[in-house]
Amino acid sequence: MQQNIIKIVVGSKNPVKINAAANAMAQLFPEYEIQTRGMDAPSGVPAQPMTDSDTRQGAINRVNYCQQQVEADYYFAMEGGVDYFDFGPATFAYIAIGHKDQLAIGRSAILPLPMQVYRALKTGEELGHVMDRLFNTVNIKQKGGAIGLLTHGHATRESNYTQAIILAMAPLLNPDIYR
Repeated sequence: MQQNIIKIVVGSKNPVKINAAANAMAQLFPEYEIQTRGMDAPSGVPAQPMTDSDTRQGAINRVNYCQQQVEADYYFAMEGGVDYFDFGPATFAYIAIGHKDQLAIGRSAILPLPMQVYRALKTGEELGHVMDRLFNTVNIKQKGGAIGLLTHGHATRESNYTQAIILAMAPLLNPDIYR
């Protein structure tokens, strides 16, 4: 096996999540060839997590599943969720990264949500579907996401995930000072 290859598995077939993991790793390891593959991995939580803890657990469950299925250097999962905070409803994602026997956890920036969107989510709808209806788009969750729509394209779901992955990698990049 070539030493300048890093194999990563993403616990999703969503191209936004796969690209975010590949982009983050390419930034962190520019001297390596990053080989990325996505795979369907169950979250074990509702399709639209409505709490911080469910969202975090969904990401961890996806990484654990991938680690049991296939051999790789790193395993990534991004679980998008929603919660109601002191300032109102917001969406965010948890990042889980598996590497050898380590598990790193991070969370993305949060995006405040309109109350009408939150109410639709509380009835059991998924954020992507609500945003598609509100903005007359198709499958926005595999494109810019709610972030892209609500920021008028100044940020995207992929850019948010990429930044969150880079930050979540800190303990894996500096294992001596995080132990």
